[in-house]
Amino acid sequence: MDFTLSPETEDFRKRIRAFVEDKLLPLESDPASFDEHENITEDLLQAMRTEARKVGLWALAMPKDRGGQGLDTVSMAACYEEMARSIFGPVVFNAAAPDDGNMVVLNKVGTDAQKDKWLQPIIDGTVRSAIVMTEPHPGAGSDPAGMMQTTATKKDGGWIIKGHKWFITGAEAAEHFIVVARTSDDARKGLTAFMFHRDQPGWGIVRRIPIMGPEEHGGHCELKFADLEIPDENRLMEVGDGLKVVQIRLGTARLTHCMRWLGMAKRALEIAGGYVEEREAFGEKLIERESVRMKLGQAAMAIHTGRLLVMNAAWKIDQGDFARKEVSMAKVAVADTLHLAVDTAIQLCGAKGYSKDTLLEWMYRYARQARLVDGASEVHEMVLARFFREEGLDFWQWG
Repeated sequence: MDFTLSPETEDFRKRIRAFVEDKLLPLESDPASFDEHENITEDLLQAMRTEARKVGLWALAMPKDRGGQGLDTVSMAACYEEMARSIFGPVVFNAAAPDDGNMVVLNKVGTDAQKDKWLQPIIDGTVRSAIVMTEPHPGAGSDPAGMMQTTATKKDGGWIIKGHKWFITGAEAAEHFIVVARTSDDARKGLTAFMFHRDQPGWGIVRRIPIMGPEEHGGHCELKFADLEIPDENRLMEVGDGLKVVQIRLGTARLTHCMRWLGMAKRALEIAGGYVEEREAFGEKLIERESVRMKLGQAAMAIHTGRLLVMNAAWKIDQGDFARKEVSMAKVAVADTLHLAVDTAIQLCGAKGYSKDTLLEWMYRYARQARLVDGASEVHEMVLARFFREEGLDFWQWG
């Protein structure tokens, strides 16, 4: 693949970098910018979203005729990395999880009527969304097809949802939900996906689950479904296509996580780099010490490796490939890279890095979830082992 960005993409990337530098990074040093869950306050978020929309940096991955910018996956990789240099960046540009992944899948599989009703308000930023899949033991986790306990039963031209879900990202703030439930015992075609609105009766939030944090807007919630009624018109794709909906959504969503994590990893090294250039010990700047340079070099190399993996997967997706193998490799490697970069930055900044005087401790707590979300690293490594068993030497292909 050619790594040269198109002039249009390069223009977007530069404008995002300038917006982040001028508008967002200054906000991070003000405690008043943060809400009780350590994310940007709602009033400040809406003000910054208005600014991003004015300069044409809104919903980059969505079609132009729906108010987005129509970027392909490779362009998203370059731009999402830039916006995530600020911890506020992705949500300001309407490119944060879970909305970003939900918009992508609804745009790909929704009918025109479903797009108008469920997708367009998310693109417009008037509602937030969540995908409802993970369940407490013995329910669905890394193996939704085999372990899903929540059921959808056909009734009077619609469906009745009963079950128990948890760690549903963004649920407390969401209005539009995608729920995945079991509609048969078929091993591959047993799940179906549906849309529902927050105001519909028959379900509720049990609690917002406390986590290490920081949190996305809406937190990570536990939900109960007693008798939620969903009309069949709100079903996504065909009955039994729920796993396909999930795979379509998660393929790109896992990769966009990696894009954003690379931006955060770069920011961590920026913070550390600035510190070691100024800090003196034993008569010299820290940056002059070989041990410091080695740590910076190792982390910088890991970030570059992660970028190559992400771009390769993005390119394959743009060629029409699911890129399952490439996405899994990127997910494992970049999750580790984020942790390495932030951990290295804290070590180099010493006590200041461990304090709340920098964002590094925020990033460190955030980074720990990277090896768990959208499939634990071990699950992706199992996927890669399966590909290797099936392909042998052809696991490593050109093109």
